[in-house]
Amino acid sequence: MHAAIVRADIPGGTTEARLKNLREQVAAGISGAPGFIAGYWCEPVDDQGFAFVVFQDGASAKAAAPPVGTDMGDGVTIASIEFREVLANA
Repeated sequence: MHAAIVRADIPGGTTEARLKNLREQVAAGISGAPGFIAGYWCEPVDDQGFAFVVFQDGASAKAAAPPVGTDMGDGVTIASIEFREVLANA
């Protein structure tokens, strides 16, 4: 398994519109990506969001990840993405 670790700039933090976009567009869209296993989006802290999205393999993780700088809607921008092999889970 491989993970895409995504950090996003979320100026002003969580709003209802942003939560709706996250649930209905971002999470719903990525869940249909080839190799998708699970995704977790955490509450923003200091206008920084964090997501951990797991795929079957590294190629699937990289193919599904948006480029750094992508506007995800309503002012949310991808700040960085790292790809890591998942060594264990419980």
